[in-house]
Amino acid sequence: MMIEALIAVTLVGALVTFVAPNRIAGKLAFAISLVPAALSLWLFSAFDGSGNALLNGDLAFESQTAWLEVGGYTISWFVGLDGISLPLVILTTILCTLAIVSSWTPIDERESQFYGLILFIEAMLIGVFSALDFFLWFVFWEAVLIPMYLLIGIWGGPRRKYAAIKFFVYTNVASLVMFGSFIALVFGLDVSSFALPEIATAMLEGGPDGFAGLSGSTLASVVFIGMFLGFAVKVPVVPFHTWLPDAHVEAPTPASVLLAGVLLKMGTYALLRFNFTMFPEQVETYAVPIAAIAVISVIYGAMLALAQTDLKRIVAYSSVSSMGYVILGLVAYTQFGVGGATFQMVSHGLISGLMFMAVGVIYNATHTRMVTDMSGLADRMPIAVGVLIAGAFGYMGLPLMSGFAAEYFIFFGAFGSDLLAYSPLFTALAMFGIVLVAGYLLFALQRTVFGPYRLETDYEVGRAPVHDVASMIVLLGLIIALGVAPDLIFNMITDAIDPIIHGQGGGL
Repeated sequence: MMIEALIAVTLVGALVTFVAPNRIAGKLAFAISLVPAALSLWLFSAFDGSGNALLNGDLAFESQTAWLEVGGYTISWFVGLDGISLPLVILTTILCTLAIVSSWTPIDERESQFYGLILFIEAMLIGVFSALDFFLWFVFWEAVLIPMYLLIGIWGGPRRKYAAIKFFVYTNVASLVMFGSFIALVFGLDVSSFALPEIATAMLEGGPDGFAGLSGSTLASVVFIGMFLGFAVKVPVVPFHTWLPDAHVEAPTPASVLLAGVLLKMGTYALLRFNFTMFPEQVETYAVPIAAIAVISVIYGAMLALAQTDLKRIVAYSSVSSMGYVILGLVAYTQFGVGGATFQMVSHGLISGLMFMAVGVIYNATHTRMVTDMSGLADRMPIAVGVLIAGAFGYMGLPLMSGFAAEYFIFFGAFGSDLLAYSPLFTALAMFGIVLVAGYLLFALQRTVFGPYRLETDYEVGRAPVHDVASMIVLLGLIIALGVAPDLIFNMITDAIDPIIHGQGGGL
């Protein structure tokens, strides 16, 4: 019942924070958020990764109770964790705690509602990464949209309503496509519930018999494409990425931290949990176009970032590029490819969270995000700028940082993939993205933090608040820890993905 306790504590904390006085809401939310963070770390310490995988039917902290009977199918409260989902649960609890701390300076109105929504998002995200019944998972999946829509629409920038509506419409339409596709699949299978292990087993043992006039193989292909498109919007990959920069630019800093750090991982996690677990034949069939989408996302996202002058847009487009690496690792279908993709989900969550926090600290001090409006900030904010530079080097793949480990795993796994045709070519093209990453980050840093001090706005810049710097230092410490010792989570990840790639792609 530990997962239930984790979700319940966070939900109750959200309700308490909603009704708390504004003056104490931030500190109260931080204190409450420490509880799920501590519980998730306890789950990590008690986790035994050997054999824990969805396809083995053996998951840690598993709990299942029948809930509803709908049309002959059982809907259950079914939760559990494996080496794929547990690192993402820990990422969620840590980033939510630090996002709350980073909110103390910029959020000065309706604080209780703001912090309550942050905790509510945390509870729903934990549900997304732990639910093992499709209907239960879909409830959590959709519930995440509402608080993020409100965070952007109420506390965002001048074009917040446009950005919030665009975010909601894009992701909700994608969810409907994904939902319809999966339900069609279930109707074509000989299953009695919406439990993911049962559905995955049925798919791998014979696949669907057919539905609505479609043969079994055609139905599987249609469902695979429909679900891929639905999840691709959430990732997002090119050309479904246009909602992301608008949402990031208008969102308050804590919402951007969660959006880039965790919400984007919902899409890549779902792709791994559904498409790349249940449809091995379709993965092989569509490997080349998926790899092409991944490489295009890497290069095009990086080139878009290179053309920006708004710091938030630079980091936002860099997320599109980074998620392309995840897709490439998944479609490689090797241990290092899929394992590296999962590792990159965690690594990018930490690094993007740090970068958005740093941009928020700079904006709070200067009231501008334009690289053309400032220079020489290192003289006025030495510690905050130092952490920002370190985070940027993590994004560029500096050795002994998590970004380097993630990219190495992905490139090694993708280069040697037997499943993906032209895998060396796709890998080489994706590696070129590292050059572009260095280009736009070094350009932005050179313009904003080095050289003589200059600021176009009429604000006095001083050292960043201690709580903001402390949050960034915590993230930097985690980035370095995973870079120095990637086996902290990589072994549990590979234990969970081995059944998925067994017999596929050469099993590197």
